[in-house]
Amino acid sequence: MITTANIKNGVNVDQLVETINHVQQDPSLAKFEFRAKNNWIEGGHCVTSIQDYYGVGQEHPTRKGDFTLEADHVEVLLGKDQAPNPAEIVLHALGSCLTGAMAYHAAANGIDIEGMESTLSGEADLHGFLGLDPEVRKGYKGITVKFKVKSDASEEQLRALSQFSPVFDIITNPTPVTIEFEK
Repeated sequence: MITTANIKNGVNVDQLVETINHVQQDPSLAKFEFRAKNNWIEGGHCVTSIQDYYGVGQEHPTRKGDFTLEADHVEVLLGKDQAPNPAEIVLHALGSCLTGAMAYHAAANGIDIEGMESTLSGEADLHGFLGLDPEVRKGYKGITVKFKVKSDASEEQLRALSQFSPVFDIITNPTPVTIEFEK
């Protein structure tokens, strides 16, 4: 007997439901630790490598390949513009995670999405980063995400689905960050 996968929005819904059931039966399977190693090159240029992680109750030491991400700064900010700057990478992470969250949760709820794109922008003021005004935030003053979604889902449904994004949560809620130094 030949069976076809239950695919919606590019997501295997049967596997998604199976994953949800496993996590409900064993909550420890939900614990993940993602890791990245960043190496400074010069100035604002650095390279991050991503390979291993912990999830579903075990270490995953290898993947299909190491992933590398570069960051630099634009020339007017003394960089060589060899890669997106870190603030632009945050926009990439947010847009990608919002999109993925909507696709997965729409699939789980039987909602078809035929097409989706987003534009993101963030406003920043150098007075904070340069230490010129302690009242000015060092990071984005705000981020705007505009979606174009081809779907029968209502805006309210899409907004609710987007709220499952872990990166949205990271950005909109204070996340404790511990910085340690080793010489």
